[in-house]
Amino acid sequence: MHNRERELRPESRMMSYAYKAALSEGAIKCPIFQTSTFVFRSAEEGKAHFELAYGLREPGPGEEQGLIYSRLNNPDLEILEERLCLWDGAEACAVFDSGMAAIATTLFELLRPGDFLLHSNPLYGGTMHLISSVMTHFGIVSAGFETDDEQTLIEQIRASGNGDRLAVIYLETPANPTNRLLDIAAIRRVADLFSTEERRVLVVVDNTYLGPVFQHPIAFGADLVIYSATKYIGGHSDLIAGACLGTAALINRIKGLRTFLGTMASPWTSWLLMRSLETLKIRMEHQTETAWMIARHLSRHDKVSHVYYPGLLTEADGRQYEIYRRQCLSPGAMLAFEVKGGEKEAFQFLNRLSIIKLAVSLGSTESLAEHPATMTHAGVSAAEREALGIGAGLIRLSIGVEDVNDLIWDIDHALSY
Repeated sequence: MHNRERELRPESRMMSYAYKAALSEGAIKCPIFQTSTFVFRSAEEGKAHFELAYGLREPGPGEEQGLIYSRLNNPDLEILEERLCLWDGAEACAVFDSGMAAIATTLFELLRPGDFLLHSNPLYGGTMHLISSVMTHFGIVSAGFETDDEQTLIEQIRASGNGDRLAVIYLETPANPTNRLLDIAAIRRVADLFSTEERRVLVVVDNTYLGPVFQHPIAFGADLVIYSATKYIGGHSDLIAGACLGTAALINRIKGLRTFLGTMASPWTSWLLMRSLETLKIRMEHQTETAWMIARHLSRHDKVSHVYYPGLLTEADGRQYEIYRRQCLSPGAMLAFEVKGGEKEAFQFLNRLSIIKLAVSLGSTESLAEHPATMTHAGVSAAEREALGIGAGLIRLSIGVEDVNDLIWDIDHALSY
């Protein structure tokens, strides 16, 4: 006898979760609710909706937030947010009109003037600029860390003199563009050490590189997980979006600020993301299989000095290998490698590519290549780039869904300068 209570996997639930076809003329796919506002059936209903929206009262038994205005809520946005929660095991989700909107709205909600923000290095260049050049105008103090040793990080925080002001630890793992891994559980323990009864130090993880399929930061103690949904979640280079997931209490705070900043995703973008979620796992699995083969090929090439890819880690890599084995479900489809030489040789390679496109972004169906030192991380000082391993010969590859032999041919041709 079949068990009708079987717990379905997220990839199965993506087709219909949180959508009621009967409410949309039986349409098998959620329609695009391309509307700015929603009609109330009565003045009393409108009042009730606004009371919940502004937190003026608690919802009654079985009562849900009603539709008011698409800056606050929209069926496409709400269904998308519920589906995204499935992968990460999160209580709630907020989707934004860009990855940077997700990061900025989240950090501005969590931090106040005088707070201390500790962040891993390297980060995506846009995030680094936001923290170092924008948030400083609002009195937020920040510092970066490169260590993956728990005790060293504790000593660094104490030495900074800002331990009592520590509010958020923000990290990317794997890091963009070096694929360096950080131990989320260890960071959680550090955050707990500096937390008090009045204030919990929050751990926020940018999980864009491995996506919601291959790494689940909340399971390791993260309070919030952030995505540039433009990347793997969107996956087709045809939209800009971001997402933040975590506890209902934190997400409700973040949604409150989102409402008044107007950084929510549109109905059309939300619909496109729902489309993409249906193929997210199969895309990422294929892309990863191809990336693994390309990483091994590059590691044997005589014009390549080093390849940065989690799938190539071995026991000889010590803690990095240990973190990978414990924390990651797959190495993903992002890799970086150093060409022998420097910028001249890197540019020669990039200019000779034909199948792989020379463009920033990542995680889409087409393979992309870029030069971090002069593109995504151009705003980082040369000295800092060098210290973080973002050298003049470093190239970042995002592997798509093309045939692996065609991609290897393209890479070999581009390296034959």
